[in-house]
Amino acid sequence: MSHEAIAFAPRASVEQVEESTDFAPKFDERGLITAVTTDATSGELLMQGYMNAEALAQTIRTGEAHYYSRSRKTLWRKGATSGLTQEVKELLIDDDQDCIWLRVDVAGGASCHVGYRSCFYRSIPLRTKAQQIALNFTDTEKVFDPRDVYGDAPNPTVL
Repeated sequence: MSHEAIAFAPRASVEQVEESTDFAPKFDERGLITAVTTDATSGELLMQGYMNAEALAQTIRTGEAHYYSRSRKTLWRKGATSGLTQEVKELLIDDDQDCIWLRVDVAGGASCHVGYRSCFYRSIPLRTKAQQIALNFTDTEKVFDPRDVYGDAPNPTVL
């Protein structure tokens, strides 16, 4: 397997970015691009993360989801620790090339480090006049216990 960097096209014009076959992803000022991940079969939203150029290139090369952890400031292959890998079935980019969409098959049945299948396991009530919002759990059972999977590894959530 070649370890040469993938050459992304320079962003030359709106027409080029929106209407050509040039792959010219727009990374933000931190060198990151938003990545939204859904289940390839059901369409369920599993997670949202970020990729840097290396994570995007590794995802393209290997067919396995790689992300960039902002809290740990490092590249990570999804499931490297937990075994809950994501096999990419389809990789898409939005019209202005600033967001990646991964459609994946998940080994182990979960994508969230908290133990739920999806990172989106709570809903926000609508049409409420309450001053304090209480989230509603949409998933009530975890797929796995994070303590069993991650042990004493630091939690990636930053307050």
